[in-house]
Amino acid sequence: MTTEPNPRIALWQGPSPAGDIEAAFAALRPALEAAAAMGARMLVAPELFLPGYNCAAATALAQPRGGAWHRRLAALARETGCGVTLGYAEAAQERVWNAAVSFDRQGREIAHYRKLQLYGAREVALFAPGSAYVQFDLEGIPAALLICYDIEFAPHVAVLAARGVRLLLVPTANMQPFGHVARLTVPTMAVNHGVTIAYANYCGTEGDLHYCGGSVLVGPDGAVLAQAGQGAALLVAELATAIDQALLSTQARDFRPVG
Repeated sequence: MTTEPNPRIALWQGPSPAGDIEAAFAALRPALEAAAAMGARMLVAPELFLPGYNCAAATALAQPRGGAWHRRLAALARETGCGVTLGYAEAAQERVWNAAVSFDRQGREIAHYRKLQLYGAREVALFAPGSAYVQFDLEGIPAALLICYDIEFAPHVAVLAARGVRLLLVPTANMQPFGHVARLTVPTMAVNHGVTIAYANYCGTEGDLHYCGGSVLVGPDGAVLAQAGQGAALLVAELATAIDQALLSTQARDFRPVG
């Protein structure tokens, strides 16, 4: 008797395309092909990968949901047999949003999300803030999207965990000197709320930003399932399904509010 292997997630860490859309898609295809060959069901790429996080023309290049970028992403997922999640600049309602989208292995859009917690003056100036969570099913796993700074807010993670989410896919653009986020904050959020977090970052330099790398996949018991260094990397790891229940947080059940 054979048993189905645990689902696998891939994280792609590389340089920002910095406004070069063809370079972005040229990087995605081999990453998706390699991830699919290693059995990954979903690949997560960084925040605003289309057209680049620190790209001067980020808002000018923004596209609507369902536009040319989406059609190319859907085709890539379908052709390679691996789902894809990444961030993009979304043009809608005469505004621009820092958004993320997920396509499954058949090229169907399964989730669309707009960043809730805009980071710093530049993001606030460029983007409209999101106003809603998104939950979806990733091949039987209750999942949700967050983007970069969102994952650093415990209330957002707590709400999603309380709603039954077990996997958070997080495109990010974390830069120096904030390397502690991947090393400490993300594992803490995972273990405190009993969720798996897939956090995919850039590496290298884009304009005046120096990205930290450190993309990480962390299980609900705080175990680091895979982590990149500061250079380009493609990580593929099985999601942990047999977790020692004694290691899982009981904070949600035990919390005693005061005052």
